Amino acid sequence: MDQDIIKSLKGLFTMVVVLGVVVMVLLVGLVFLQQNPGVLVSKNEGEKENPPPLVTENLVKDGVHVATGLVAEKGYETVIANCTNCHAANLITQNRGNKEHWEKLIDWMQETQGLWDLGQNEEIIVDYLAAYYAPVQRGRRANLDEIEWYELEE
Repeated sequence: MDQDIIKSLKGLFTMVVVLGVVVMVLLVGLVFLQQNPGVLVSKNEGEKENPPPLVTENLVKDGVHVATGLVAEKGYETVIANCTNCHAANLITQNRGNKEHWEKLIDWMQETQGLWDLGQNEEIIVDYLAAYYAPVQRGRRANLDEIEWYELEE
């Protein structure tokens, strides 16, 4: 009988300790939220601010924007201002596509990655990308010339 009472008291003590820990965690959380009310508030789509571009240097050498590697022709500054806010420029330079490809890629980024409406800049960006990062036609490799052939010896 005494063992049952002791066992019950241990269980009750454990419940009180656990409940005390839970209450302490909740109190600490409430104090934290009171001091940082913006922690749980998310920004609406319309309130998104465009972050500054990752690239700030503007040096062009041999027709290439040095900091990004982009071809420095009409529209590249718009591409830098809009595209390098979220990703490195080498995601552009390592890809190729026609106008439809770049439009689909922008649509995908807008639907899934939070890319904002580019407005009139979309046409500038797509035209630039389709012109300078278009698919490259590759044929067969050139024939080998000036090769010194030799006989295999067994």
